[in-house]
Amino acid sequence: MQAIIDDIAEQMMAVEDKGGVAGYIPQLAKVNPNQFAMSVALPTGEIFNAGCVDTHFSIQSISKVFTLTIALGKLGENIWHRVGREPSGDPFNSIVQLEHELGKPRNPFINAGAIAVVDAIMQGHQPKEVLAEILQFIRYVADDESIAIDEKVARSEQETGSRNASLAHFMASFGHFENPVDEVLGTYFHHCSIAMTTKQLARAGLFLANDGRYPSNNYKVISSQRAKRINAMMLMCGHYDGSGEFAFRVGLPGKSGVGGGILAIAPGKASIAVWSPGLDTIGNSKLGTMALELLASKTGWSVFGKSEGA
Repeated sequence: MQAIIDDIAEQMMAVEDKGGVAGYIPQLAKVNPNQFAMSVALPTGEIFNAGCVDTHFSIQSISKVFTLTIALGKLGENIWHRVGREPSGDPFNSIVQLEHELGKPRNPFINAGAIAVVDAIMQGHQPKEVLAEILQFIRYVADDESIAIDEKVARSEQETGSRNASLAHFMASFGHFENPVDEVLGTYFHHCSIAMTTKQLARAGLFLANDGRYPSNNYKVISSQRAKRINAMMLMCGHYDGSGEFAFRVGLPGKSGVGGGILAIAPGKASIAVWSPGLDTIGNSKLGTMALELLASKTGWSVFGKSEGA
């Protein structure tokens, strides 16, 4: 495994077009695009690393995997009354479907859906309390108490988050919100601004690769049925309107973020985190996707079976 990811990292650094950083969030626009990291965590506790795996990056929408997990724990199947389970086929910040579907977001991984999930898990609590709960959960599954929110990124998001504010107020106009919109938005912007390394992120995803259980002590984080459903959502909706292409090329459940990270799950085998801040035209890490495609090919981990080529 170490030889495989070392080879992938070497190939990625040789790629000339590494994509473009997310320029619409000022703090993310400052990140050097010539970086790559990859970590593969196994349920046995082994972790294999290549590249700048100690560099912290903003996980952005990858955090939606963890808030959905919390929501399923708090609300169970009732969360699906608030958000749908279908791919959107539209950009992550689109407002078009919300109007057609009367303010109910298509899935929990587009921005509108993730904002609705935050409203659902707040349950009348203050943003600081909810953020503490989210951070506590991520620290637990990553086994790392040092994980924190990047306040500079959070401020940058709030200052440029007009589209997300529009989505939230539009949903609220249909009577779907239970908490003040500004408090929900503040919580959303901050949980998207959590900073992690690929080592931390790969460990944090292990419960999804291990039937919902924390591998080191077999503690049940969530039921195996819910772990399966989260993985299904990641496969169908984890890369926005590029989810079909990611499934076609990589064949693993995955969730991307515009900070350049991707968390991918090989059920029963591994949790994989990649990071390269340059994005493709849809907003997914360009090198991250290429690296995961190579890994799936070399390991045969695709959920659709081993591949001999295109």
